[in-house]
Amino acid sequence: MTKNRDSFSSRWGFVLSCIGSAVGMGNIWMFPTRVSTFGGGAFLIAYLFFVILIGSTGVIGEMSFGRAMRAGPIDAFGKACKRKPALGKAAGIIPTLGSFAMAIGYTVVMGWIFKYTVGAFTGATLAADSVDSFGNAFGSMASAFGNNEWQSVALVTAVVILIFGVGKGIEKANKIMMPLFFFLFAGIGVYLLFQNGSADGYKYIFTVDFDALKNWKTWAYALGQAFFSLSVAGNGTLIYGSYLSEKEDIPKSARNVAFFDTLAAMLAALVIIPAMATTGAQLDQGGPGLMFIFLPNLFKNMPGGNIICIVFFVAVLFAGLTSLINLYETSIATIQEKFGLNRIISCIIVGGAGLVISIFIQGIVSDWMDILSIYICPLGAGLAGIMFFRVLGKKFVEAEVNKGRSKPLGKWFFPIAKYVFCPVCFIVLIVGALMGGIG
Repeated sequence: MTKNRDSFSSRWGFVLSCIGSAVGMGNIWMFPTRVSTFGGGAFLIAYLFFVILIGSTGVIGEMSFGRAMRAGPIDAFGKACKRKPALGKAAGIIPTLGSFAMAIGYTVVMGWIFKYTVGAFTGATLAADSVDSFGNAFGSMASAFGNNEWQSVALVTAVVILIFGVGKGIEKANKIMMPLFFFLFAGIGVYLLFQNGSADGYKYIFTVDFDALKNWKTWAYALGQAFFSLSVAGNGTLIYGSYLSEKEDIPKSARNVAFFDTLAAMLAALVIIPAMATTGAQLDQGGPGLMFIFLPNLFKNMPGGNIICIVFFVAVLFAGLTSLINLYETSIATIQEKFGLNRIISCIIVGGAGLVISIFIQGIVSDWMDILSIYICPLGAGLAGIMFFRVLGKKFVEAEVNKGRSKPLGKWFFPIAKYVFCPVCFIVLIVGALMGGIG
């Protein structure tokens, strides 16, 4: 561990950074589609159930684990396994490499977002004249070596923020970008409220389809959505926790993160589903296709679409960039801890490796991200849960979780975290593998 460990300067700086880590593409290009596909309010009920479960156990656990060990996953796992630290460190490599690999894939996506954001201002993003033309434009950009320049811009932007450290870089960036994200998305939502046909979208979101509520797939996809949206993977939340003061109330911070992450997902649904409803379009396409093909085509044909396009992609840029810096921070902190290098050199090493690899995986980034989300993320979360809740034990866990609190967390916490959350991580892995992904 580095001798002079950086830290967050305020509670809300930490919370906003964790919100920035959690709020990402899953909230924007997948959550609205899942709501639309699985019965509107029925999916919301299932989703909120799992957000409460994971937010009140896994998120608290990873934050507390990081703070207790003052280290990234490798050293944290090693310290947890006192009798066999080498085994713990070997297990910690999984979420560490998982975070780096996810950051590399996210760099490709951020390259797309940077290009479309700039194109929203110049008019290039809405230049196509049909949905097929939008699809061809995106396909050309997303091909092998199709977007090297903007991808480089995305990574350099993230590395510059990271070079300034936790308090002056990560925290300040999130204090600016996260409030702006919510403000911009709320603004689009208010605009759509007054558009003809949008009421049908709002009605669908909050109408409960009881047949969908009985469908096990609704619950499976709600679990996957909540799990990945809250960023429990044994890396990013853990590393942010390692920068926390012992005076901070972690359960309260975790509750705020879960609330604002859910709010971000709801804002996305309240923008995208009513926007589709204004044209009578069916929201059955998630992922990059929704953001880079169908929504631009929709914006082009909306009143004030040019302005909406600019506001939308700027907001998405902020959400994506805050997630990207979290993903790279785990690797940077690990380099600092293991090799004693200063922050600038560590950032350059990690950023340089990320840039080279990301350029070469552009044509396979979808498969790359699927493998990570299906296997590595839930495995990392499961291993972190085992280390904290099972290896370190009840007495240690309760002492760490209750630091900074005026009133101890209820007795319900430890058994639910140990006997429900930990198995849930491996359920996500198994079900995701069988279904080809649920995140």
